[in-house]
Amino acid sequence: MLEPARRAEAADLLWAAQQNRTPVDPLTTRYPGIDTTDAYEIQLRNIRRQLDNGATVHGHKVGLSSEVMQQMMGVDEPDYGHLLSDMVLPEGTPVEADRYCFPRIEVEIGYVLGRGLPGEGCTTADVLAATDYIVPSIELIDSRIKDWRIGLADTIADNASSAGVILGAARVRPADLDPADIAAVLYRDGEEIARGNTSAVLGDPTEAVAWLARKVASYGVRLEAGHLVLPGSCTRAVDVRPGEGFRAEFEGLGTVSVGFV
Repeated sequence: MLEPARRAEAADLLWAAQQNRTPVDPLTTRYPGIDTTDAYEIQLRNIRRQLDNGATVHGHKVGLSSEVMQQMMGVDEPDYGHLLSDMVLPEGTPVEADRYCFPRIEVEIGYVLGRGLPGEGCTTADVLAATDYIVPSIELIDSRIKDWRIGLADTIADNASSAGVILGAARVRPADLDPADIAAVLYRDGEEIARGNTSAVLGDPTEAVAWLARKVASYGVRLEAGHLVLPGSCTRAVDVRPGEGFRAEFEGLGTVSVGFV
């Protein structure tokens, strides 16, 4: 575990990397003793900075929610980050790729809560009952760590590699589709490049939302009405470059598109 001054120093490094779009060496290399508690505290330091600058919490995202990613990171549970109001990007508006260090996109559904979730003991039934609707989404991820050379503490400290989210127009109530079995296909400039199914997310992405509610409760945080929750990607992450356009299609849920300049 790191001393408070070292946590503050690490937060400053990530903050400068984000502001200047100049990534830094892995925190796990610079601070060999860093653990997940340190990493979440570092994340929260920089979230508070953004809130002080006028942003608001729009929701949360779950990362490392597939078995493959957990095995790669050597962990047995997901991680999470914050989605802030200025990270919600309008569909149809081109995104400037050079605003980011190493931008990538992921395909996932989103849960928009109609009421707050319980914390300790939250179940998938609680999540479905509280969800107003499911939406198609493309998450924009980025790493302020050089070349995506991330360990678990790196990505947690870096707000779970969050950067933005684009939501499609469709709004479907969870009673009208099965969130645990939605096929998705990602196209780049009209060519299919990835496909998957929401079952890749902990077997049921609703479980990822319930896990998140339980996890953040240990930090005194609740998932509130109006919050958007991204449970994790059902496809591999894809690098993006200026001039490329992407469209994700979800069976029974519609589409969402984003273009980069």
